[in-house]
Amino acid sequence: MTASFLAARQELVLRPGPYGPGRRAALTALTDDWLRELFTAADATRGADIALVAVGGHGRQELSAGSDLDLLLLHRTDPRRAAVVADAMWYPIWDSGIALDHSVRTAAEARRMASDDVKVVLGLMDARVIAGPADLAEQVKKAVFSDWRAMAPKRLPDLQALVESRRERFGELAHLLEPDLKESYGGLREATVLRAIAASWLTDVPHHTWSEQVDFLLEVRGALQSVTGKSGDVLLLQEQDAVAQALGLNDADDLLRRVYMAGRAISYASDTSWRRVVRVTRRAPRRSFRQVRRSGPDRVPLSDGVVAQDGEVVLANDARPDRDATLVVRAAAAAAQASLPLAQVTVERLAAESAPMPVPWPRSAREAFVSLLGAGASTVAVWEALDQVGLIAQLIPGWSVVRSAPQRNAIHRFTVDRHLVEATVHASALTREVERPDLLLVGALLHDIGKGRPGDHSEVGAEIARELAQMMGFDEQDQDVIEMIARHHLLLPDVATKRDLDDPMTINSVTAVIDSHARLDLMAALVKADSLATGPAAWSEWRRGLIADLVRRCHLQLAGQPVIVAPLLSDEQLALAAGEGIQIHLTEGDDDCTLVIAAPDQVGLLATVAGLLSVHRLQVRAAKVDTQADRALQIWTVRPLYGDPPPVAQIAKDLRRALDGELDIAGILAKREEAYAPTRKMSVAAPRVDFIQGASRTTAVLEVRAHDAPGLLHKVASAVTSAGASIIGAKVSTLGSEVVDVFFCTMPMVFR
Repeated sequence: MTASFLAARQELVLRPGPYGPGRRAALTALTDDWLRELFTAADATRGADIALVAVGGHGRQELSAGSDLDLLLLHRTDPRRAAVVADAMWYPIWDSGIALDHSVRTAAEARRMASDDVKVVLGLMDARVIAGPADLAEQVKKAVFSDWRAMAPKRLPDLQALVESRRERFGELAHLLEPDLKESYGGLREATVLRAIAASWLTDVPHHTWSEQVDFLLEVRGALQSVTGKSGDVLLLQEQDAVAQALGLNDADDLLRRVYMAGRAISYASDTSWRRVVRVTRRAPRRSFRQVRRSGPDRVPLSDGVVAQDGEVVLANDARPDRDATLVVRAAAAAAQASLPLAQVTVERLAAESAPMPVPWPRSAREAFVSLLGAGASTVAVWEALDQVGLIAQLIPGWSVVRSAPQRNAIHRFTVDRHLVEATVHASALTREVERPDLLLVGALLHDIGKGRPGDHSEVGAEIARELAQMMGFDEQDQDVIEMIARHHLLLPDVATKRDLDDPMTINSVTAVIDSHARLDLMAALVKADSLATGPAAWSEWRRGLIADLVRRCHLQLAGQPVIVAPLLSDEQLALAAGEGIQIHLTEGDDDCTLVIAAPDQVGLLATVAGLLSVHRLQVRAAKVDTQADRALQIWTVRPLYGDPPPVAQIAKDLRRALDGELDIAGILAKREEAYAPTRKMSVAAPRVDFIQGASRTTAVLEVRAHDAPGLLHKVASAVTSAGASIIGAKVSTLGSEVVDVFFCTMPMVFR
């Protein structure tokens, strides 16, 4: 009996052909027939009181060449008789050499163990009767499901803790050179967890292609175990070529890419499901008879057409992705900046309905994209949500080449595409160190875009990066910088670690390529972000010290600092400044509005106007401020957060009220900030404030770099005024979600 089974099993395992569900079902059926024969031989059919039950993967009919047999002997008889039957069953299985996981339980014992151990629950959910009375197993299965649903709010956190522990121990399937197909996060074990979440009835799980990816991983495991003749689940480097060949794939890289894509899809489904579980099981605050102030509105506006609701970012009721091509990047940026996930329904709708992005991108789209890149760690989840439905590939032509592309280098922690995203995360913490944070962030995203293509990835990537920068609407000069980043992103580390820094020719060779202080700072920040995203070995103390020394020497070679000059005004603007009273002109453009305000100069005017614009929900993208005698002229580039800009007459009326003390701008902004506080949880680099020495002969120059936020310019200008300084000129720039504000001030002697 056993010998004939093993011969038939060996023939089936070695049979050429696909490793899909048909082979797994055939192996399961063959095994079940053998087990029924063993069960009959054990004389277990004398009554309807013992059942042989397959659980776990065996219960799901997912047997492969190296699978264990997960068997439960359920009984409602004398325990001594059940033990005799069990011995008669288990010994032939052990003798066959097939691994066995076994137990003997009454229905009550099985139910009690499931109530104590969530792992038992996961196994019993897939229980399937092989022999004996089916009603006995069904009774247990129904009871376990009922208990699970009743206790799910309390037991799911235990399951989540097990998932996180396994994730920490085995890593993420989508990024490992030798992944464990079963235990790594995003592997086969996750499919069981997802089914358990769905069985709780607390929330649904995503219905995209993750289940198809589980089937693929089962095929890979089947091929791996057939090729090696072993029961392992780890896809070792030395086995990958043979497994790829067995599956009909091109090579080991093709195999790893497919495995990574499967792991990403399953991980995304898992992450999304756990967020839903946390939201559903979050305890409501205890009710009180006294009035409690609400923390904020149920739907908090984040951007035009984008709102936060119930811990997720969704589209506004009147949003139309088919008519608003930039909505996809606005929604993504808003979610990342608020450290909130994009709701699954929102992601799916954006994927199905979004209009093609105009080329070149409008400025609003480019700045929203930079804001997405500059949001720090929260960028990763939002990016992954877009990538899972193909939106990243639509936004960035050629992204599919680097998507899930393996890097066969031990120092790299991530696939090529994830490395690029991680580089932007690290770059977001360095935006205070560079003149153009937007170029740093986009350069970090594109610096390795040439990988996965024939030729030198730096040279190939430079051409691609320039094309993409042009598509995004950057001007020629900015395209030059982004191209330089991709072409020369290895220059500083290569020179620092391989050349003699005491040789003047070494420094000359670097400054011939990186020919300005601004570009040198940009490249130094990029190298740090790139190294940190690669792994600890790429940013050792030794390596960091050599690069810092090289950068210092190059700065000395370039010498001098750029002079910052006050903004220049046109003749028309000077004539407007020469008028009387408050004069306001508004010109609407395709993407932004230009607002020109001329008014009698007074202390705090800039702060008042900046606050007023924020009250009217006008985002400041840039500004120039100048003072002529007793008149101030302010030229603002603004964009309405929602809808159309307010009427000029309303702005003028509110400005007069604010200057007369009738409109409490600071109070309005404070209340709004309090209401929006729950949506602003992200961690960003600390603001940086510098006095620029020698930049102007007549005024003190103050530079402020910070993460943009509603009312920020109002706060900064108010702080400058409170310190006793008078702002007579300013240059304000918003680059994505980063601001670089320069103030020309007359200051008390104590500050000089």
